Amino acid sequence: MYNLYFFCVYQKKAVSLQEIYLKAMQYSVVHLAYSFSEEWQQDLFEQDLCDIGFEVFDGENAYIQTAVLEENQEALQALIADTEGVEMLGIEPCEDINWNATWEAEHEIEELPLGVRITPHCAFGAGHHETTSMMIEALLEAQEQGFFARERHVLDMGCGTGVLGIMAKKCGATNVVAVDIDDKSVANSIENAKANNVVLDVRLGSTPPDGAYDLILANIHRNILVEQMPAYAKSLQQGGELWLSGFYAEDIPHLQQAAEAVGLQHTETRHTNEWQMIKFTI
Repeated sequence: MYNLYFFCVYQKKAVSLQEIYLKAMQYSVVHLAYSFSEEWQQDLFEQDLCDIGFEVFDGENAYIQTAVLEENQEALQALIADTEGVEMLGIEPCEDINWNATWEAEHEIEELPLGVRITPHCAFGAGHHETTSMMIEALLEAQEQGFFARERHVLDMGCGTGVLGIMAKKCGATNVVAVDIDDKSVANSIENAKANNVVLDVRLGSTPPDGAYDLILANIHRNILVEQMPAYAKSLQQGGELWLSGFYAEDIPHLQQAAEAVGLQHTETRHTNEWQMIKFTI
């Protein structure tokens, strides 16, 4: 994942980085100390910071417009108090910086397979995190093996930037429904789909929409995957596949138990470093 994240959905509408960061705005930096046991906990915390109005993350420093911070001081204090593994070390004003230029200078957006390019907003990844790259590799393998040679309906749960749904569409999926609980993810997925010349059915929601899917992709942390396993099984076509990632080896028994309880059969496990991916079929 990048060390410096950007969020470009401003006042609940998608705008360009230039429109946000070239405005004359005074920013403050909040210095934090993290002691999370798992990486996804930091991702979720930073997403909560985005909901308060934070726009840029650089390591354990979080940047926000000073005026927005003043309006949300109580919300910030409450969030930190309710989140184990976070300590606020201090707040100070920072000099005016063109954050867009800073990010572009340090992090050139790389091209993914099939020419896909993803612009990530806030704490969403651009497709290079191990969990996402395993899913992308599996999609490319499925394409080579002819999985997408006939009509295929795909569901991307927890779509974030829309990268997996976009890759599935590029691989030949007939249609892709992409769902996320966060409206910023929905906006980001729509923007990235348009930029990559594909059509996704992007929806705001927390559960799989009604439908029968040949492939469900869910790159989410373990607790949500376990909770939603019955819904995944119900939404799969007979012979359909469920691909899960976003967890560690010690989480696999919990996921397998939940999957087997709803009639899913384990077919494959793969890993990159400590991150795991597992496949099921019905």
